[in-house]
Amino acid sequence: MDERRFFERFSSRYPARIKDSREEFGARFHLREASAEGVRIRSTEKVFNNDSLTLEVKLPDGHDPMILKGHVVWTKNQDSKVWDIGLKFHKIRLMHLSRLYSLAVK
Repeated sequence: MDERRFFERFSSRYPARIKDSREEFGARFHLREASAEGVRIRSTEKVFNNDSLTLEVKLPDGHDPMILKGHVVWTKNQDSKVWDIGLKFHKIRLMHLSRLYSLAVK
């Protein structure tokens, strides 16, 4: 992939549930990396480019799950049952993401 990122990526490995236009929160995903512009997630569920998704990420800080919204910009099949997915946020919210970043750098 071409590295034209404005914001640095950081490792961020947490469980997440996903909601898309077809269903309520349910499908299991795993957050893998994050930046101010988007996240990389991994799943056994296939999604498609331009799908609009909402992630509910469970963080170990004792607060409510973090909600992240964006659209799929790429998918990559890792094997017959696992997909890596690039999700670009609809809006950059640095203060909102500071919670995720503070947990990742500990």
